[in-house]
Amino acid sequence: MKPVVLITGASSGIGAALAKVFAAHTNEHGHELALVARRQDRLETLAGEIAATGRPRPTVITVDLERRDGASAVAAELSSLGLEPAIVVNNAGFGLRGAAAALNRDEQLAMIDVNVRALTELSLMFVESVARHRGGILNVASLAAFLPGPGMAVYYASKAYVLSFSEALHRELAERGVRVTALCPGPVPTEFQARAGGMQVNAAMRALELSAERVAQIGYDSFMAGKRVVVAGIGNRLAVSLMRLVPNAFLLRLADQRPRRARGAE
Repeated sequence: MKPVVLITGASSGIGAALAKVFAAHTNEHGHELALVARRQDRLETLAGEIAATGRPRPTVITVDLERRDGASAVAAELSSLGLEPAIVVNNAGFGLRGAAAALNRDEQLAMIDVNVRALTELSLMFVESVARHRGGILNVASLAAFLPGPGMAVYYASKAYVLSFSEALHRELAERGVRVTALCPGPVPTEFQARAGGMQVNAAMRALELSAERVAQIGYDSFMAGKRVVVAGIGNRLAVSLMRLVPNAFLLRLADQRPRRARGAE
């Protein structure tokens, strides 16, 4: 079986940027890429762009990880092509803005399927091949992992899971030579905001913004260095440090994504 870097959610944003960074460092980590997303046209375009730089053309796998059998479908496709992951990059995910009780329940459960279930399944499914190739797992969490998020309750909770799960795996798999890193970006201008339903991005958040390309490079460098958790950007690292000193009641108000009229007299 030929080892590859498996990257989910690779059709846009941070996922596409991670694909380009890993492709640029093919000689360093030694593996070609397999890209997963639900939009085949975008994956094919990205694969062509990478091939145009002189790097091997990535394998394209079109799967929607909202499907309960999504991870199994990825594994089956890899196996049929004689490929196995040496590195797994779990980037696929999305958010929804609105009060949890008001949002569509099925859509919120689908968010858990992608952000939590698929990430967990892909992290555990390939432990043997990752260990065999002395590779690792890079899970994309978020600054949201460090606090509750009224107005995006399920999304924030899903990212808290990703952070906790990744830190535990880092400890458990270290003795097998497997690196596990949780990448926690702050605000990144991508399609994520539009799909979430129009997240509020105020001046303070804009000051913390990093490009998808910068976040991807930080994530790659930190993963290769074997770091357990990396918060992308000095401003975001300072924000996380301050969160540990501020009462949760204040953080809840600060993180509230609901329109002001919906917040009530809390």
